[in-house]
This record gives sequence, structure tokens and C-alpha cells, in this order.
Amino acid sequence: MRPLWRCRACGAHWPCQPARLGLLVEYRQDRAALLVYLGGLMVEAGDQLARLHPQARPADLHERFLGWARARGGTMFHVNHEPGAEIHHTDPFAVPAGQRSPVRRLRGRLAAPVTLWTAPGPAGLTVSSTLVAEGEPDRLLGLIDPESDVWAAIEEAGRFAVSPLGPPHRQLADRFAGLFPSPGGLFATGSWTDTPYGPVPSDAGGWAGCRLDAAREYGWGLLVEATIEAVDLAEETMPLLHYRGRYHELT
Repeated sequence: MRPLWRCRACGAHWPCQPARLGLLVEYRQDRAALLVYLGGLMVEAGDQLARLHPQARPADLHERFLGWARARGGTMFHVNHEPGAEIHHTDPFAVPAGQRSPVRRLRGRLAAPVTLWTAPGPAGLTVSSTLVAEGEPDRLLGLIDPESDVWAAIEEAGRFAVSPLGPPHRQLADRFAGLFPSPGGLFATGSWTDTPYGPVPSDAGGWAGCRLDAAREYGWGLLVEATIEAVDLAEETMPLLHYRGRYHELT
């Protein structure tokens, strides 16, 4: 979000942890191009942030945009590395201690179910802020990125589908969160079932068809309110949970 240079999804200083991971995956074959790209953004951010924070140090900005992306000691950080592969002794995605938001840390300690929102188009997004409210009618709420493709598709179609994901869907969840490459498109792999509300994973624990009621800015995200019009539940499966930045399973 310019000129604040914070992530629209999580509110942390950009590039945040997910952004760094996504950039390393995108530029995994050309680290020099990544540094050139980040250098251009650093100059743009420096001009805008200097007006908001005159006391900011250029050295901090350099480390924020470029320091984490440099290869150190000839060892590259491996995404989804194979057993025995070398990784750097520090986490290149870690936010410096002084920049960690206590509110974000609190949110990280609230375990949340991982769901997939899809809409005709098709478009999709991994969402870990889905809440179901029983009533007459039954409702569904969620926080999503207002600039995401799925929101544009939901806004146009007026409907969408929500599927709870399970442990086998870790890679799918990363793909729709923009953290894993998707050659051929997000829906190019896997088995999908077409519904009037959007495609849903055939092996998910079910899905809910929702009609869009309203949406409004809420914090850094967009609060979406919808009415549940259809529910199709398969055999009960174990949920995939998001807790402190990682996926977890019930034991």
C-alpha cells in the first residue's frame, strides 16, 4: 500500500514474509533480476517514506528491501527443500524484532481453519478468516484482499463457493495464496467439480455456495458478508489449520 509501503493483506512492512517467499520463488532462476527489481522499488519507497518519516535511516531501508535477498555465504535458501539440502542458518523471511506488530502476533496465536474461496471466472484465494453464523438466513463472513482476483470475480458474479481444506491440500493452499508456482494457471492441476458458485476441489470435505450481500473495508482487508444458499458436505475429513504462520493438523 503506497505511500505507507505496508502489505495490504497482513499490514506488515513490505516486503513481508509471504512477499519475500513469493519473490524468491518467482525469481529463483535469476537472483540479479530480483535485486534490480527490489532496488527500483527501494528508490520509490525511499522518496515516499522520507516525507512520512524524515527520521528514517537509508541503511534500514536498504536492509529491508535488499539485505534479505542477497545470497549469503554461497548458500541459497531452498523453498520446499529436499531432505539433506542445505539451508541458510537464519530465516531470510523473518521480520526484524523491532518491526513485529503485537496485534499480528496475537492474530498468529489464534488457530484458524484454512478454506478456499472460488468464484465463476474462475478465480480463487486461500482464506483463513472464514466464519459461519447460524440464523435465518445462515450467513458467512470472511476477510479477503480487496485487490485479489477472487474479489473482482465475486463482485461481478455476486456469488462464490467456500471449501474447507484438509492436510492433503497444503500445496493447493500455498498455490492459491500466491506462495507456490502455478504454471498453466491456478486451476490447471488437481480435480475440480463445477458448481453454480465456482469450481471446488473434488476431494475437499464439502463446500458452501454463498450469495454476496455486502462488503466493506475492515482493517487492512475487506470484510465480505454473504448468505449461505447451498451446502454440500462429503464424508468428514480432518481440517487444515493455520497457526503462527504454519499449517498444522489435529492430532
